[in-house]
Amino acid sequence: MEHLNEFVEINWVMILLWCFLLGMIINSFLKSTYDISPQQTVQLMSHETGSIIVDVREDKEYQSSHIKDSMHIPLSALSSRLDELKKYKEKNVILGCRSGSRSGRACGMLKKNGFEKVHNLRGGVLAWENDNLPMNK
Repeated sequence: MEHLNEFVEINWVMILLWCFLLGMIINSFLKSTYDISPQQTVQLMSHETGSIIVDVREDKEYQSSHIKDSMHIPLSALSSRLDELKKYKEKNVILGCRSGSRSGRACGMLKKNGFEKVHNLRGGVLAWENDNLPMNK
C-alpha cells in the first residue's frame, strides 16, 4: 500500500490526465447526439421516413429564408413547445440554426426529454446554403 501512495505522489499529474482522457472517451461513447453535414442530412431524410428538420432560429431569421420543409420552433420557445415534437421521439430529429451553436443547445434539451435520435446540422443554415440545397425565401 505504501508503494501505491508513493506512486500517486510522484505521478499525480499523469494520473489526473489519464482520468481526464478516460472521461472524454466515455463521454464520446455515451453521446448519442452528433453533428451531421448538410449532405448527410439529405441522405438521412431520404432514407429514413418520418425524419424532420427543426429550425430553432428566431422568427425574423426564419422568415427571411429557411430550409425547405423544415419546422420552425425558436430555441426560446422550444421547452414550451416540446409536445409538438412528441411524435418524433423515436425518429431522426435534425436541429438547425444559423451556424450550429443554438441548435446544439436544442439537441441537449431534446435528449434530456427522451428523444432518441437527435442530430445537429453542422454549420447550420449557412452550410446548407453554401451546399446549394433547397431553401424557401
